[in-house]
Amino acid sequence: MNKARTIEGDWHVGVIPDNVRVDETAYIESTFCFHKFNSQLVTAAVFGRGSSAYRQTILDTGTSGYVSIGDFTMLNNMQIISDSRVEIGSHCLFSWNVVIMDTRRVPSSVAGRRALLDRAIQHNMNWPDTPVDAQPIRIGDNVWIGFESVVLPGVSIGRDSVIGARSVVSEDIPERSIAVGSPARVIRTIS
Repeated sequence: MNKARTIEGDWHVGVIPDNVRVDETAYIESTFCFHKFNSQLVTAAVFGRGSSAYRQTILDTGTSGYVSIGDFTMLNNMQIISDSRVEIGSHCLFSWNVVIMDTRRVPSSVAGRRALLDRAIQHNMNWPDTPVDAQPIRIGDNVWIGFESVVLPGVSIGRDSVIGARSVVSEDIPERSIAVGSPARVIRTIS
């Protein structure tokens, strides 16, 4: 990264936003990572020492979204959706197509979703700004999350845990646990 906050050799024409703090030892493959980054916070994202974001990883934030990536954590072709707060610890590994979302961006009730669609039709199919509750996500140190898993709003995953491929994490996972399935359930503890 240079002082213009671009990435040399980047295939995507873009910049790293001024409110993103990137440690000098961190690696971000492309500014494409920020093409949906809308946070207006003074510090909206932090990439720790030796952290990395590869292959079309996307940080999709609302105006109040905050994302923290710990030291030596690797993000690989995944999406983080944050309208509140997503904190990821150090030494974590995220496989392809993982989605972490602290908000659903639509109401959870059927009536609320129907009303939102009605408003979209009235606005000529432009999605209206509708406030939806966001719940922070906390992922501890040394967590591995497998291929195509989803972490839903309000979840905490304890340190030294493993989430199996294609799992949907809808409830907290304790430290040193292996969890799999949809919804993810702890199948074993790591001693």
